[in-house]
Amino acid sequence: MMVKYILVMAAVTYIIRMLPMVLFKRRIESKFVQSFLHYVPYAVLGAMTFPGVLSSTSSLYSAIAGTVVAVILSLMEKSLILVALSACITVYAVEWLLRII
Repeated sequence: MMVKYILVMAAVTYIIRMLPMVLFKRRIESKFVQSFLHYVPYAVLGAMTFPGVLSSTSSLYSAIAGTVVAVILSLMEKSLILVALSACITVYAVEWLLRII
């Protein structure tokens, strides 16, 4: 029974990866389509990651604070290590403050 599920999953994955190569035989010239395809991975990654960010801490307030710090620092074009460490420290500080209050 499990073999059927694995085969269906493999077929669906193969079809999804093969269809663009079959449908688009020549180079895509449209700037709109190129930019759309360029940003799809980032949008999917964000959609998959963001709900986990909000539910990864014991408080929604600390998750929001960490996210705000990370977004501000990333808009200031700081390094990934600095952004991640700052967000973690912010979450830790807010969690600590919430325990005191």
